[in-house]
Amino acid sequence: MRLSRPRPIRHWRAMSKPQRIELYVRWSLYLVAVAQPLLALGSVAAAAGVDELPAGFRLVVLGMVPAGALNIVLFRTGLAAYLGRRPHPYGWAALSAAVSAGLALAALLMGSPGVPDASAASAAPGVMATMAATCWTTAAAVALPTRRTLLGGVALVAVLTVPPALAGARPGTVFGVAFGSLLGATTAAAAARCSAWMAKVVWELDGAREAQARLAVAEERLRFSRDLHDVLGRNLATIALKSELAVQLARRQRPEAVDQMTEVQRIAQDSQREVREVVRGYRTVELHTELIGAASVLRAADVDCRTELAGADALPTEAQSVLGWVVRETATNVLRHSEAANCTFRLRVSGGLAVLEVENDGVPAVPPARTEGSGSGLRGLRERLAAHGGTLTVAGPGPGRFLVTAELPMAARESVA
Repeated sequence: MRLSRPRPIRHWRAMSKPQRIELYVRWSLYLVAVAQPLLALGSVAAAAGVDELPAGFRLVVLGMVPAGALNIVLFRTGLAAYLGRRPHPYGWAALSAAVSAGLALAALLMGSPGVPDASAASAAPGVMATMAATCWTTAAAVALPTRRTLLGGVALVAVLTVPPALAGARPGTVFGVAFGSLLGATTAAAAARCSAWMAKVVWELDGAREAQARLAVAEERLRFSRDLHDVLGRNLATIALKSELAVQLARRQRPEAVDQMTEVQRIAQDSQREVREVVRGYRTVELHTELIGAASVLRAADVDCRTELAGADALPTEAQSVLGWVVRETATNVLRHSEAANCTFRLRVSGGLAVLEVENDGVPAVPPARTEGSGSGLRGLRERLAAHGGTLTVAGPGPGRFLVTAELPMAARESVA
């Protein structure tokens, strides 16, 4: 009996690479917010037991917990704003700054009750204030524009240093809060902003990859339209001229009108045949050309593409055309439906049978939902191969891998119109 994976693992495997990067960045930022109340409680524990503190100072210490929670909300909304999914959360930033500054300022003005000035535990209020300024500035660096983050950070440090200095706080504490806040806030804010920037770049690269796949499809459509124009443009113009000439001859009761209409019929039949050839294979698709084009597009999308060809030159023109279609469609699917890091095209010819295998990794554990009209590419390949006596099979040789195998007889017969 196959054991099912735990739900978090299944959820992780179902996520795309950009989603994983964003989740990592998000929780890294949350840890910064969680550190604020933990360090505040730890610094107070070094001074005295929490139960031994006065009620007012105890409330200040416990108030660091909701302050950290507000910073978590600011990190969450701020990252979404940085990624362009919502406006900047100025309201949350102001609320978090007010709560953090108020609690830190209260701790500085109260000091550490019952702790001698020479004790290391006397630095507890300064640690609380420094952490408050650092955590808020770090969150603001992600949530707000750079200029407003700088102004807000400087204002917060001023609020945490000027009033305590005027109220007669220990000079060492005031200097420590100012220096520690500026140093810690600058370092942590730069690291947080770089992490958010990394997540944004990954999402932009993923969007560029999807755009590249759409451009590949659009290029094929343009190629198809050019072929149709080349086939039908001249023939339709000739049909129009000969039909007009036939009308003029018929009005004059000239027997040549029949000849002209016969010629029109012949041109129309030729046009019909040429259009069918275009629809079936965009005229002649050359296998080597398609492999070169597919490898170029995949490598541009940072996919390691390899080709293993054996006996390709021995294939007849019709077989190369059909297999070229397989290469074109599978390369498009790799770009659109996977996060592949490598893709391999393998061709072998033996016993009068050509076998083309296309294998790639990066297949999501949970397939994306199909939209209306999607999923016709492989079905079209099956129909095209079946028309030439071939088959197409799809399988997953391993977790996260995808394998398409096309088998085609060497003597590929012409499809019936």
